[in-house]
Amino acid sequence: MGNSFPTTQASRRQPSALKIKRVYEEAGREDGFRILVDRLWPRGLAKERAAVDLWLKEIAPSDDLRKWYGHEPEKWPGFKKRYFSELRGHRELVETIMTKARKGPLTLLFGSKEERYNNAVALKEFIEGELSGKPAAL
Repeated sequence: MGNSFPTTQASRRQPSALKIKRVYEEAGREDGFRILVDRLWPRGLAKERAAVDLWLKEIAPSDDLRKWYGHEPEKWPGFKKRYFSELRGHRELVETIMTKARKGPLTLLFGSKEERYNNAVALKEFIEGELSGKPAAL
């Protein structure tokens, strides 16, 4: 298995609903447990309206990686590779998300206007790979 996290029968199951959503969108019952995965709190958003259950700012990409990427789509493959490497160094935080995902619906929240190429999209891919026992390749 190399650098991947240990898997058990329970951890190989896909979560009932692991999704991503802009934190500015209205919270819904189907969201389940809501985790904000950005380093900075979203601009102009009151904590009550955000309905965030957990803010895991430490799981966000490093400042250096975020600045390098700059939301340039052509850098997306390189961003994911580097971010996945960072995530492997944050075992405890990844396990926190995986544990919540095994328990029921989970929504990873992000603030970016870019909805296809952002850290929450990459994190979802990484978590789903770990949960399925097929870790994302570096």
